[in-house]
Amino acid sequence: MADILWLASYPKSGNTWVRAFLANLFANRPGPLDINELNRFLVSDQRVGEYETLTGKPYEEIDDEEVNRLRPQAQRMIAASRPDTLLCKTHSKIAVLKGSPTVEPSVTSGAVYVLRNPLDVAPSYADHFGIDLDTAIDYLCDPNNHIPRHDRLTFVYLGSWQEHAASWLDAPGLRRHFLRYEDLKSDPERSFAGLVRFLGLPLDRQRFQRALRFSSFGVLRRLEEQDGFVERSPNAERFFRQGRSGAWRELYTPAQVERLVEGCRDGMRRFGYLDADGRPVEGALPLAQTAGVQG
Repeated sequence: MADILWLASYPKSGNTWVRAFLANLFANRPGPLDINELNRFLVSDQRVGEYETLTGKPYEEIDDEEVNRLRPQAQRMIAASRPDTLLCKTHSKIAVLKGSPTVEPSVTSGAVYVLRNPLDVAPSYADHFGIDLDTAIDYLCDPNNHIPRHDRLTFVYLGSWQEHAASWLDAPGLRRHFLRYEDLKSDPERSFAGLVRFLGLPLDRQRFQRALRFSSFGVLRRLEEQDGFVERSPNAERFFRQGRSGAWRELYTPAQVERLVEGCRDGMRRFGYLDADGRPVEGALPLAQTAGVQG
């Protein structure tokens, strides 16, 4: 059996951007890859085919309790679907739900974790899920937060923003690579080169530069405008919205900022989103000035 290298993040944190870079790197085409082909190169743990195979039932007849119980087997099937290490997108928090792990350790070879300032996550989260900003703030601070099943995608246990990050970045024995959205924005070449090295891939300069260009926000947004994007929520006008860091300053009331910071304070301080006085910063502090990541 092969194993899984997880590409993990809270929703609306840059997971799709990283997938687009990797897919363009793997495809190595002379032009940008169709964004609707991303799942050819990186699969999702929310897909339902494995559950239908395990139960012999259509997904509509499989309840969430059964999905939770079968998740380890489904992930072993995902791992077995390829002969070598498989990159798999997940939004799951590492946890045990009713005795069943959300991330099966026996097929896990490591993880890439993408983190974004929760003040920027919340407006994108609200747009994607068709809720208002106050509700999104509540969700990001809620230890019981989850994404309900929808279409042909399983439910996902998220937990709060800071618990989600800690579950991946503090998991004992997990080989991991940490990416902040803000670092990807400010220095994409350095950040993505670090990812390529972590994956053990050769750093062919021309191929790498093409993948960077073809996965830029402007290109991804243009491709969505031309061809649509299957991952766009029906609640949202577009998937690729602004792609900026710090846009939250134009959207929040002071009370909303205070409420989100209060609910995410420990994680925001740890990962460089608050200054020494506990105030939100523009972008993020250099990682050298933060508490850092274990392992």
